[in-house]
Amino acid sequence: MFIVILLLTFPQLCSQSLKSEKSALWVSNKAKNDTLAKTDKTPPALTFLSHEIRDGRYIHKDEAAISLIGKVTDESGLNYIAVNSELTPTTESGVFVKELQLIEGENELNIVAVDNNNNLLRSEIIIEYASSVMTLADKIKKESNYYGLIIGIDNYLDPAINDLDNPVKDARSILDVLVNNYTFKEENITFLKDATYKQIMISFDELAKKVSPTDNLLIFYAGHGWWDKDANNGYWLPSDASKRNKSYWFRNSTLVDYLKEIQSKHTLLITDACFGGTIFKTRSAFNDAPRAIEMLYDMPSRKAMTSGTLTEVPDQSAFTKYLVERLAENQEKYLSSEQLFSSFRIAVINNSDAVPQYGEIRDVGDQGGDFVFIKK
Repeated sequence: MFIVILLLTFPQLCSQSLKSEKSALWVSNKAKNDTLAKTDKTPPALTFLSHEIRDGRYIHKDEAAISLIGKVTDESGLNYIAVNSELTPTTESGVFVKELQLIEGENELNIVAVDNNNNLLRSEIIIEYASSVMTLADKIKKESNYYGLIIGIDNYLDPAINDLDNPVKDARSILDVLVNNYTFKEENITFLKDATYKQIMISFDELAKKVSPTDNLLIFYAGHGWWDKDANNGYWLPSDASKRNKSYWFRNSTLVDYLKEIQSKHTLLITDACFGGTIFKTRSAFNDAPRAIEMLYDMPSRKAMTSGTLTEVPDQSAFTKYLVERLAENQEKYLSSEQLFSSFRIAVINNSDAVPQYGEIRDVGDQGGDFVFIKK
């Protein structure tokens, strides 16, 4: 009987004991938290991880956007963080990221963080945005590409057309000086050695597709040229041209059509060959070197310089020789095509029988601007 009574009463005693312990534990923790809440008067701590903030200010000079990364910590844990009055999510460790669009001048950044004991951190940061001064070269590099079509023809399939010795070498010299000294990338230059009629046509078709209205294009041709005074038209002679017929002669009129189709900002045509003067709207005004290069660049242009007019051009070209020399020796950051031509024209006249010509190409959209070489 005694044993039965003990078994019946034991669970009750045990239950009371456990309940008492739980109650004591809860009272103990509550008292501890209440004590912590009463003694914790420390607001959360703020640290910036992505940018160095000094005396509440940060000076930014890059793009008008910024990813600001910060970290807020507190022993009692974070209740919330708001940046510029917007609740901002954080990681478990209190890291937050805020994407900001900046305006020129001072931009206010207000951060409010509250911990679990209602301690409040309020921080005001001034981000001063001053855009970097952009040079004309920076602007052009950002917006534009410099394309080139460089053609040199030494060898002709028709025995009746004399081969030449120097056009391919001259074309290569032009390509090298453009890539090494100026803002031309070799991958943007098409180099045609002993080009056929089809290769020239395909190259112009491709340029018409990829050159944009903010891009610049330089075309150089060295090889035989011909002027038909009866038809009032000039021609380039590709390597597969035949003396007997003109089916594979590249007409000036076809070139002009392509120059209309290619929607470049500036196009500069340089030909070291016999060339018809009728392609020009005007011929070398030879004004003083332009002062406002930026104004010249803003206005679209279609300019050409040639080694001669209607006379035969010698194989050993003084024109290309001095053209390459002036491009290589130039020390100016910006060089307009008119400045370039003026710098070597007299040297060509004094050292050859050719009289180089320079001017606007007629009826293809020239608006008074100029092609500008930008030195690396």
